[in-house]
Amino acid sequence: MTNREFGNAPVLAVGEVLENDARRSALREAGIAVETAPDGATALKALEGACQRVVLVAEELDDMDGAALIRMLAERDLSHTVVLVLTARGAVDAARVRGAFDFLVEPVEALRLSTTLRNARERAILHAAVEDLSPDMGPAGYFGFIGRSVAMRSVYRMVESVARSRATVFITGESGTGKEVCAEAIHQAGPRAQEPFVFLDCAHLPADRLEAEIFGHAPDAGPATTFGPGGAALRADGGTLFIRDVCALDIELQAKLLHFLQTGRFTPHGTGREMAVDVRVICATDCDPMQEVTSGRFREDLFYRLHVLPIHLPPLREREGDAVDIAVRMLREAAAEAGKSFRSLTPQARAMLASYDWPGNVRELQAVIHCAVEAHEGEVLTADMLPARISGETGDASGVAHPAGATAPEAEPQADPAGGPEPGPQGAEGDTMLGLAVGETLAEMERRFIEATIEACNGSLPRAARTLGVSPSTLYRKRESWGTPG
Repeated sequence: MTNREFGNAPVLAVGEVLENDARRSALREAGIAVETAPDGATALKALEGACQRVVLVAEELDDMDGAALIRMLAERDLSHTVVLVLTARGAVDAARVRGAFDFLVEPVEALRLSTTLRNARERAILHAAVEDLSPDMGPAGYFGFIGRSVAMRSVYRMVESVARSRATVFITGESGTGKEVCAEAIHQAGPRAQEPFVFLDCAHLPADRLEAEIFGHAPDAGPATTFGPGGAALRADGGTLFIRDVCALDIELQAKLLHFLQTGRFTPHGTGREMAVDVRVICATDCDPMQEVTSGRFREDLFYRLHVLPIHLPPLREREGDAVDIAVRMLREAAAEAGKSFRSLTPQARAMLASYDWPGNVRELQAVIHCAVEAHEGEVLTADMLPARISGETGDASGVAHPAGATAPEAEPQADPAGGPEPGPQGAEGDTMLGLAVGETLAEMERRFIEATIEACNGSLPRAARTLGVSPSTLYRKRESWGTPG
């Protein structure tokens, strides 16, 4: 079945899910055709063959429960079938109905039902389209990504596919896997590439300022914000709004974000005037969003609204061969920035980078390469220039490995390349200065750590950014949010 044929295929409603006249009318008005199956056995027969469908299934059927039907669909490898469960319970047992795309909790408004079905169909069409895309998308990478592993080629295909849609994208993955790069790739690959790409990092902004940062405020009704009184949503009008660490939003603000996603409208704080914008929203998080839902910290309806087009970024340890490709590119870029002549890696250094587990992912690799370039000279980066934890050799307290029988230079101790600050002349005193303070918040510790790193780098933000494994713009944004001069 082609993508166009799939898009026109009727939704299969299983059980008593469309008994309501208003629901049937809403689906007709939305142009969504429907076929019905009274029970699970009839549904399975209707789904035999190559015709993949969007399926709306009641939780309880005459011959089986909805969870059993979902398991049978999965066993038959109907990989493009998207299943929605209509449930009368207030809480959904996600584990019990694993494989369902979305859950609709009774009572369900007709408009919500038709919107969810459209999203489900669009998501399924895009997943089908991924299989049709050419696997050869360049030998080294895609937009800002570097790597040719099978895992990343799958990501590239998905990015190319979702870029053509207007639907919300939800990017997940461990810290340091490249969620901002992914969001920018989606923006650049789509029809909004020439329009604004606005990035908002929720985890590093004060909670009481987040609403104003996203939706703006009256000129005299709020604090100074990164995007001015208009907020990020207005700044992104016509383009893309990327919200990182969306799980950091409080429940009340999550409700406002949900309304914005559903309607494209928002009310700046203190204005009482609703505004409409045309914005593609991409969200991301490092944490397990379903666990956040289960814990009550994240709205279930917002999760499913965001989860229309999910993209999961694999950790670097699962990207076979990519660590070396990334290291070579970063080595040359870091050398150019530092005015040095590094161009390549020895076979031993390549092997060590390839075999290391990279718990900090690409961000950790970037920090390792930048620190090696800063600390050494030459055209070829050798194994003894890598940190002890990567090379497997013994190292001093600096974390930098040294050849057997050699000692580290005393005058310039090295920083931990995983992200610790480049120490200043005080050495151990700097460590004491950064001791833990009981009762201090994580945000306060982060700020103190970043400021100490900048100070240790003699006030150079680019150098501090390389040490911390982040972009200089990240440090500029953080300092601006703290009210610290650039």
